[in-house]
Amino acid sequence: MSVSPASFNQAGDTAVFQATPTTSPTDAQTKTLVKTIRAERSALESATSASFKVTGTTAVNIDVAAKVQAALVPYLGVVVGLAVLLLMVIFRSVLVPLKASLGFLLSVLASIGVVVLVFQQGHLASLFGIEQTGPIMSLMPIFLVGIVFGLAMDYEVFLVSRMREAFVHGENGRQAIVSGFKHSARVVVAAALIMIAVFSGFITENGSMIKMIGFGLASAVLFDAFVVRDGDRSRGPGAARRQGVVAAQVAGPDPAAHRRGGRSPQPPQGRRAW
Repeated sequence: MSVSPASFNQAGDTAVFQATPTTSPTDAQTKTLVKTIRAERSALESATSASFKVTGTTAVNIDVAAKVQAALVPYLGVVVGLAVLLLMVIFRSVLVPLKASLGFLLSVLASIGVVVLVFQQGHLASLFGIEQTGPIMSLMPIFLVGIVFGLAMDYEVFLVSRMREAFVHGENGRQAIVSGFKHSARVVVAAALIMIAVFSGFITENGSMIKMIGFGLASAVLFDAFVVRDGDRSRGPGAARRQGVVAAQVAGPDPAAHRRGGRSPQPPQGRRAW
């Protein structure tokens, strides 16, 4: 590590100097060095009555990353918790919100893993025009959670609402699952393809940060719409097996009908029930 000569103010009681480590700003050893210097502050103050602070671009980035990492778990808990409560109110179910939240978490984790694989470890980096790899930006998980959450919940509402509609029209649980996918999967697939195309447009930009955000969001939508939810491929009898948790909830008797001792009344011909 090299240290520049100190520059004093006019009063001579404050000095500023620059310490440059031999490692890069994104290296783990640089982060350890900053923590070590700050840890020596109390001992130096006791011995010399002098105080110091560590600042600069590298130190600020380290502090911001630490704050974001500390806030990620509470932020994720609030987002997922509110989603579970909202879906419980809408669908009067427990398993459907839990399934939706689990699928959302899986898609976010998978997309973060792919971003690390490409942008940090360098696999397939040349394919996306990435010249230099490094740690992913600290705000990347926040972007993924915030944006992908809205899309994932939309997909879930589209699918399960159509299943419920089919069940109200008189189909049994297995038929309602298949019919729901048959009619709503097109909407989910179209919406997912549009969002993937939008986010993929950022991958062609020159800035590595923009590339990272676009790649992360595009891969998250891809995982959520086509891998976690099995997307368009669920049109068929196998859908009832793959979505057994949803079937158990959607096919449950209507509470009002149960109290009346019969099935839900069928809507008049030509009308759609929601």
